[in-house]
Amino acid sequence: MNTVEITARRKLKKDSLPQMVMDCIYQELLEGKLKPGDLLPSEADLSEKLAVGKSSIREAIKMLNVIGIVESVQGEGTFIKTDVDDTVINPLTYQLVILQGTDEQILELRYWLEPSYTLLAMTKASEEDIARIKNTVVEFEKKIASNTQTAMDDLAFHEAILDATHNPYIIRIGKTMLHLFEASIQKSMNTIPNTALEDHKRILDAFLKKDRDALNEAVTKSFDGWKQMLNHLYDNE
Repeated sequence: MNTVEITARRKLKKDSLPQMVMDCIYQELLEGKLKPGDLLPSEADLSEKLAVGKSSIREAIKMLNVIGIVESVQGEGTFIKTDVDDTVINPLTYQLVILQGTDEQILELRYWLEPSYTLLAMTKASEEDIARIKNTVVEFEKKIASNTQTAMDDLAFHEAILDATHNPYIIRIGKTMLHLFEASIQKSMNTIPNTALEDHKRILDAFLKKDRDALNEAVTKSFDGWKQMLNHLYDNE
């Protein structure tokens, strides 16, 4: 267990002191001086080293807890987390939602990211990954047959492919992107679920054959149904 030294990086106005504490911890992480599993200095030590009150330290630690950067263990202290918990708040998701980008801009993001991570997954997927991807298609088809499909049934396919990249950066960014589509995908589940299912089957077929060109074409074509659904909604507004 390693206890790290944290130094103040800058002085900010009083109402930004908790943010300054967070920024100091972030910078230490970025520079590799602070690593997952490290024990942070005590509240009193941080207060003295960063020249801020204990209330600012507590507020910063509370915010870092909320976003899943640290965890506090009673009787032991506060540690940098060793893994990312999918149940905690993802600040990037909120930031992207608040941007209020257009559907065209969101689609451009999907065009840029999805074909690339799908191709990477094709080269790195294990037998277990492939079985999971296949299962999402089977389950999706069952849900459509019983008319109980939701956006999560569609997203499960894409998340399984993301996980098959075995790259934590791509997985985190990709799943954040998918959240932006959740509302529109739910609408497509009410209008064109079979189109989405056929798209998944085409992608899976090319994926299993390890056909890069066919896979890229299948992923790109899958955007057509989503665009058509959005156009249909706008035409009927």
